[in-house]
Amino acid sequence: MNLQPSASIQLATSIAQIQQCFPVMSQLRPHLQADNFAQQVQAQRSTGYQLAYIYDDRVAGVAGFNLATNLAWGKYLYLADLVVNEGLRSQGYGQALFTWLIKYAQDHNCQQFHLDSGVQRFAAHRFYLRNKMNISSHHFSLQL
Repeated sequence: MNLQPSASIQLATSIAQIQQCFPVMSQLRPHLQADNFAQQVQAQRSTGYQLAYIYDDRVAGVAGFNLATNLAWGKYLYLADLVVNEGLRSQGYGQALFTWLIKYAQDHNCQQFHLDSGVQRFAAHRFYLRNKMNISSHHFSLQL
């Protein structure tokens, strides 16, 4: 890992913090628009969405997630978005964020940790498998 001792992970709570996450998040979600990104993140808070980021002289990576409970999994953390700035990949930022998320889930009494990943995201799949995740289901969708 090439992380600096000054690297820190925190939740983005202010509009300014959320907005500074946009350039990195847009690498994963290019359909998002900068002018309404903070408002969209804030609106999703009503369903429990949170945005965490790792900062090391700039935003190096971003993770969007929810804590929820359902009959199938009990209490769980669902990771919706995980992206590291393209120029900073393979330097430990993704691993640091992932490890932080696992601890966050454990600290909040989650029994499980879930995510979906597009079938074309081979590098992401290698990362998740290295982190002992299982491919436990197929996700089906229907465009409406």
